[in-house]
Amino acid sequence: MLASLTRAFKTPELRKKLLFTLGIIVLFRLGAHIPEPGVAYRNVNQCIKEAGGNGGLFGLINLFSGGALLQLTIFALGIVPYITASIILQLLTVVIPRLEALKKEGQAGQTKITQYTRYLTLALAVMQGTGLIATAQSGTLFRTCSVGNQIIPDTSIFRTAVMVITMTAGTVVIMWLGELITERGIGNGMSILMFTSIAAGFPGSLWAIKKSGKILGGWGEFGIVIVIGIVIMCLVVFVEQAQRRIPVQYAKRMIGRRSYGGTATYIPIKVNQAGVIPVIFASSLLYLPALIVQFAGNSTAGWSQWISTNLTKGDHPVYLSLYFLLIVFFAFFYVAISFNPEEVADNMKKYGGFIPSIRAGRPTAQYLSYVLNRITWPGALYLGLIALVPTVAITFFQGSQNNFPFGGTSILIIVGVGLETVKQLESQLQQRSYEGFLH
Repeated sequence: MLASLTRAFKTPELRKKLLFTLGIIVLFRLGAHIPEPGVAYRNVNQCIKEAGGNGGLFGLINLFSGGALLQLTIFALGIVPYITASIILQLLTVVIPRLEALKKEGQAGQTKITQYTRYLTLALAVMQGTGLIATAQSGTLFRTCSVGNQIIPDTSIFRTAVMVITMTAGTVVIMWLGELITERGIGNGMSILMFTSIAAGFPGSLWAIKKSGKILGGWGEFGIVIVIGIVIMCLVVFVEQAQRRIPVQYAKRMIGRRSYGGTATYIPIKVNQAGVIPVIFASSLLYLPALIVQFAGNSTAGWSQWISTNLTKGDHPVYLSLYFLLIVFFAFFYVAISFNPEEVADNMKKYGGFIPSIRAGRPTAQYLSYVLNRITWPGALYLGLIALVPTVAITFFQGSQNNFPFGGTSILIIVGVGLETVKQLESQLQQRSYEGFLH
């Protein structure tokens, strides 16, 4: 990776792209610290200190925003509305024929879907911004804070509207910055910004572990966490790179005097075909019952008490079991809607391709479905175990879940985006090497 970066900085065009990407990242992090108008930041800082940096129900969104959500800055929503909109559009593509047709139209159809994603992102930003500000005004954002209901002193409609518009505009700016990186920089813009948001919290989390060392002392626990982090990263890299390659042969065809086909290739099916989506789905779904109880107040109903006991604490056995099962379920669900064996088999048959010893058509689709189900099991179990790492860390270090950076969603995104960006960088370096050789 370091060798690739060194070679990239020696190439003028790639150096410009890398510096442009770094400049956008600096602007993105700067916006995460610009205050939202109408917020009493002295009270916000006091509440963050009393909460120990723990976002509670809002921990996942706070993670994606680089800590901006709990600080109520103009970039408080981060890229969460865009992520949500992208996932919704991807799911709707399966059930709405019009979107499925657009997806098959190539670049023109993809441009239209991207436009729909932008509109949906704007609508979600308005909704989420309104909900976040209402939560902060009611004191629910920091329920245990003594000044939690004084974060936003002015609760008038005009002030609330200004804050919602400002927060929505911040989300639109983030979306624009991500698209600028994709167009003029290196890698996928939204993924790079997500990577930046999560990585920004690593130094603070590691230092908090060092300061709160109770078992082996500050530096002892700090060293153990670093070693655990390296081991987890190696495991994640190994699994993320693992794939089952199904060989595909293409028969020779004579068109006029030219011969086409006769080549051998393969279909790569990754062990973790679903990526980090199942973890996000499971976390979001488990937030709902706890959020309902939080807004219900001090209810004495049986269902409210049961949810408060079993589904609001991340270390409870019921919560852990349900979290693990939901991740496994969503892994199979997402793979089923994102990879269609029948469509792949039809395309292979159309272009004269076949899997050795497997007949074309329906037998090929059945074989692909069989392989996909077999390989999804280890991928789903791997996702579930990685997501439970922070809970094990809490038990051992007796600290806050947000103080352990190497686990769950964060490490999967960090490693996944890092690998993809390095691949794109090496691809562009290789392309320029060929161009230099040919010229």
